[in-house]
Amino acid sequence: MDRPENLLALADRCEGTAKPDRALDADIYEALGYNVRRKPKHLVSRNAPMGGIYQQGELWKALGAVSANIDVAARLLRQKAPGWSWSLQCVAGDEEAGFQALVAECSGNGAIGSLALCAAMLRAFARSDLACRAGALLKQK
Repeated sequence: MDRPENLLALADRCEGTAKPDRALDADIYEALGYNVRRKPKHLVSRNAPMGGIYQQGELWKALGAVSANIDVAARLLRQKAPGWSWSLQCVAGDEEAGFQALVAECSGNGAIGSLALCAAMLRAFARSDLACRAGALLKQK
């Protein structure tokens, strides 16, 4: 798992974008501890996006569209933190609609539901990592 600062910066990226992004998908998978292979930059074009595959155990699998698909985001969350609860709601205002997610008491907002869930999930992992580090420091003393 990535450092808490990196997870929080990635959560901010999820909240700051208005649409899904394959580079963001790859960064999320890497931050959560997966080994991601990306296409070399000279092979990436409009017709052939960066895509990517990730390693899970011995197998290589296609990189899921975690920033675009709520089912992929929820499956990733259940895989990495099976005991955590989460919720997602649509928040509609006069000017625009958005989404707000809550994962293990950490919130995230997004233009689409999957981005909101990713932001909240990344914040929850950052908080749990900080708590683990603080506990380890207390045990050392």
